[in-house]
Amino acid sequence: MKLIGPEHYRLTFNSKAFRVANREGTDRFTRLATSKLPKLYVVSKNRELVYVGITRQRMRNRLRYGFTAAGRGGYHGYPWRNKLREAALDVWYQKEASGKGMLDIETVEAEVVFLARSAGQWPRFQTEIHFHRSKKTHRNVAAAVWQTMTRKTAGSALGAAR
Repeated sequence: MKLIGPEHYRLTFNSKAFRVANREGTDRFTRLATSKLPKLYVVSKNRELVYVGITRQRMRNRLRYGFTAAGRGGYHGYPWRNKLREAALDVWYQKEASGKGMLDIETVEAEVVFLARSAGQWPRFQTEIHFHRSKKTHRNVAAAVWQTMTRKTAGSALGAAR
């Protein structure tokens, strides 16, 4: 499996709405962020990972859902929207998704959260995680995401041989 990215965005928000800014300062997501590709996204504040998520949705749609959820079906939305007012958003893409759907990226998500816990504590606003048996490639990709986030060196390609 291989992830490309991250693409970096700045989020400003209140508990009900958000604004996004890309590196150029405009409010646009890239073509990859608006695609149906599996995405791993990390929300951080002052280099602290506060939330790790995955989606196939367009990033704007996924964020909107997390900001407008009101508990229907048990989902109350992003808890960090009620406590923070700005955050960084980094997004990676799985361009060559296997026939396993979201299993690979969901496994990497869990491994990134595990690395955060191993470094001291769970991400502050992580509300759930789905664990799957991981392979070395999942752990390698997660380690590269973790290293990028803790060093904040955006723009590197992430991947591991199968």
